[in-house]
Amino acid sequence: MSLYRKYRPKLFADVYGQEHVISTLENAANGDKLAHAYLFAGSRGTGKTSVARILSKILMTKDVEDAVLKKQIEQGVDEGSIVDLLEIDAASNRGIDDVREIIEKIQFSPVVGSAKVYIIDEVHMLTKEAFNALLKTLEEPPAYAYFILATTELNKIPVTVQSRCQCFPFRHIREEDIIRRLQYIADQEHITIDREALRTIAHISEGGMRDAISLLDQMRSLENITIEDVAQRTGATGQAYVEEVLTALREKDRDAVLKSIAKVEDAGVPLDVFTRQMLRLVRDAVHLNIKEKKPTDALLSLQSSLLDAIRDIRVSPVPGLVLESVLLALCEESGASKAIMPVIAVPKEEPKKEVIEVAEVPEVSEKETPVVEQSEEVSSPEPSLQDALVEAPDLSIESIQKSWQTILNQTSPASVKMSLKNGRITNLEGKKVIVSFSSAFHRDKVRETQACRAIEDVMKSIFKTQLKLECELENGSPSFDAPSVTTSEDVVNLADAAAEIF
Repeated sequence: MSLYRKYRPKLFADVYGQEHVISTLENAANGDKLAHAYLFAGSRGTGKTSVARILSKILMTKDVEDAVLKKQIEQGVDEGSIVDLLEIDAASNRGIDDVREIIEKIQFSPVVGSAKVYIIDEVHMLTKEAFNALLKTLEEPPAYAYFILATTELNKIPVTVQSRCQCFPFRHIREEDIIRRLQYIADQEHITIDREALRTIAHISEGGMRDAISLLDQMRSLENITIEDVAQRTGATGQAYVEEVLTALREKDRDAVLKSIAKVEDAGVPLDVFTRQMLRLVRDAVHLNIKEKKPTDALLSLQSSLLDAIRDIRVSPVPGLVLESVLLALCEESGASKAIMPVIAVPKEEPKKEVIEVAEVPEVSEKETPVVEQSEEVSSPEPSLQDALVEAPDLSIESIQKSWQTILNQTSPASVKMSLKNGRITNLEGKKVIVSFSSAFHRDKVRETQACRAIEDVMKSIFKTQLKLECELENGSPSFDAPSVTTSEDVVNLADAAAEIF
C-alpha cells in the first residue's frame, strides 16, 4: 500500500494545516449543528477528501449507540466498502443522467449508518445541466442525506450551488507541518532521510501533503535519502539557473537565454515550476521597488510575460519553446536599454549553516531565547524559501516529556502550576497530549477551561503547533484526594495560590 493511503488521516486530530476548518467542524459536531451540504475548495493534496471521510464517520455514527456497529461503520468508511457512503468522481460521472441516478437512490434510507453521505470529488467538472438537476436536492435533501462537494477550482462552481452549501477554503499546508508529518512517517517506516532532504521535499510539494508523502514513497527504497537524491529525482526548483536567466535578460543576451533554458531542460526541472520560481522573485522585486519608490515598468512587463508563459506551458506540446519565445521577446523589446531591468536578488539554494542554527532553536532553554536574533540575520528576500528554513521541532511523547519542566515553569497562576505538577504525560494521540493525574482535585483544576487554554498556549509557543490537552485520572486512583508528600516548593506554591484567592 502506498504511504499516502496508509497514513491518510482517520481523525480530525491527524489533519495538518487546516485548523480553521477542523475547529469549526468539531464544534458543529459537538453541538449537533452540522449542515446538510458542504463545499471544500483548495489545491490538490491539502486534505479535502480526507476531511470529507472523517466528517462522514461522524454523520453516519452520530445516533449509533452500539460500540461494535460504530466501529464497523468507521472501518467501512476507511476501506470504502460501506453502502451508505457514495464517493463519486465528477470527472467521469459529470452528466445529467449521473446526477439523476443519485437523486433516485437518495430516496432510499440508509442501510447501516444513521445517515447517507455523498462525496462528490472534482465537482466543478459537472455540466451545467447536471448542476441544475442537483440544485433542488442540495437545497432540500431528505433528513438522513448529506452532501460533501470537493473542488480544486472554486471559480467554476455556480453561485447558486455555493449558496446552498457551507463553503470551507483549504489552505496550502505550511512547510514545517509537512516536515513534521514526513519525519513521523519516516520514523514509522524506518526510512533514513536527512533533515535537509525533508525540507526540500516540503518546499517542492508547494503546500500539498499528498505530493510530499508520494515523493517520500518514491525514494523510500534508497538506503539513505540525501538532499542530492531529492534534487536528482525531482530537478528541485531549478533555482540554480534562475540567476543565469535573469542576468541574460538584463544584458539582453539571447544566446545566453537559450543556453540557460537548455540547462534547465537537461536537469529535468519542470518548466512550469521553474517559471513559477522566477515569478516569485520578480513579484518580490516589484513589491520592494514600490516600497522604495523605484520604477517598476520592466519588472511588471516581465511579470506579465511569465504569467502568460505559465498558462501556455501547461498545454503546450513543447513547453521549452514557450519559455524561450517569451524571454527572447523581452530581449528584443524596442527602446529598452540594458539598465532598465534592475538586479533581482536570488537567494542561495542550500544555506546549510543557517539551517543548522535554526534547527537547534527548539532544544535551547528559556534563558537562551535571544537566538531569535540569529534567525533575523539569515533572513532571505525570498519569503517562500525562508519558510523552508524554519525547522519544525520534532513532536513526540519523548520531546514533550523532555520539555515538561519548561512547560511547568511557564505555567501560571501558581495554583494551576502546582496541580499540573501532580500529572504525568502518558500518551500522544495526533495533536492530543494525554496527562494522567493521581488526584481528581488536581485533574479538575488543570482541565478548567481557562487553565487548560493557558497550558495549551505554552505548548504552542514551544512546539510551534496547536496541541490539545486532555486530563484523565490514573487507573486505580481514588476519586478523592489522598494525602501526599509536600515539598518546600509546593509550600511556596500553596502560599501563592492562597494569596491569589484572598
